[in-house]
Amino acid sequence: MKKNTSWLAALIVIPLVLTGCTATTGDTTAGASADEAVIAVVTHGTPGDSFWDVVKSGAEQAGTDLGATVTYQGDGDPVKQSQLIDAAIASKPDGLVVSMANPDGVKGAVERAIAAGIPVITINSGLEESKAFGAQTHVGQSEFIAGQGAGEQLAKAGVTNVICVIHEAGNSGLEERCKGAADTLGGTLSNVQVDIANIADAQNTIKSKLLADPTIDGVLTLNPAVGVAAAQSISEAASTATLATFDVSADVTKLIEDGKILFAVDQQPYSQGYLPVVFLTLQKRNGDVVGGGQPVYSGPGYVTKDNVTQVAKYATNGTR
Repeated sequence: MKKNTSWLAALIVIPLVLTGCTATTGDTTAGASADEAVIAVVTHGTPGDSFWDVVKSGAEQAGTDLGATVTYQGDGDPVKQSQLIDAAIASKPDGLVVSMANPDGVKGAVERAIAAGIPVITINSGLEESKAFGAQTHVGQSEFIAGQGAGEQLAKAGVTNVICVIHEAGNSGLEERCKGAADTLGGTLSNVQVDIANIADAQNTIKSKLLADPTIDGVLTLNPAVGVAAAQSISEAASTATLATFDVSADVTKLIEDGKILFAVDQQPYSQGYLPVVFLTLQKRNGDVVGGGQPVYSGPGYVTKDNVTQVAKYATNGTR
């Protein structure tokens, strides 16, 4: 009788154990585990843009390194970007990363995310509005301060008459860069509007400006692709203007090595993608809130002939 009772007990216990195992496995495969962070990234960067591809790579690599799920979407139209943010809110992520090239255009969507209890970190653009909108921190650079640094570098090179090439209409961060450069240049700075979607037209516009005014001795571009186009414009116009740019690419580092670009202002876009995913994952797993309401600066740094060799290998890898 004792032996039969033992077998009966075993038969009762085994199904209970198996039921417990099945439930645990089902919870894991049905979605993210309890400590797995799900982070949504919504930027104003358009697909295929060399700069935003680096931001995306940084965010996705952070997800891989930390075992977090990262989704990435981008649209330069603030209305469409807001729609993407609203869609992200509906998916109930553990955190949201947003760039704000047009802060007023995405303000409502960002505030809706915060009202829904989703932690928000802003990146790249919108530093001045980030805290006011309720974001926990901003990862990027002060565009005005970065512009001031560019103006100082150009002034040291003896440049006095600069065109500052803005490639996205309505992008407040780009306008701040030009304002900062004008603040420290000690000379004349004029804004020139081009369209990043049409590099050939941008190249022709810059060339026309140089041909129309031979006193222009400096060109400041705010995007690596436009910087490469401007180098060609200077060559075709037979101009001696000094060229500087914002942001780094393999083509830009080559032009720096060749002496055709004086310097590039580096805000380290890979860090702008990587760090917010780290911060929000830590918050999910350990309750850490990074930033204290203040920005985390990823730049500006300056890539010149003195340090371009070290940076070039990372730019070739697509991480700078």
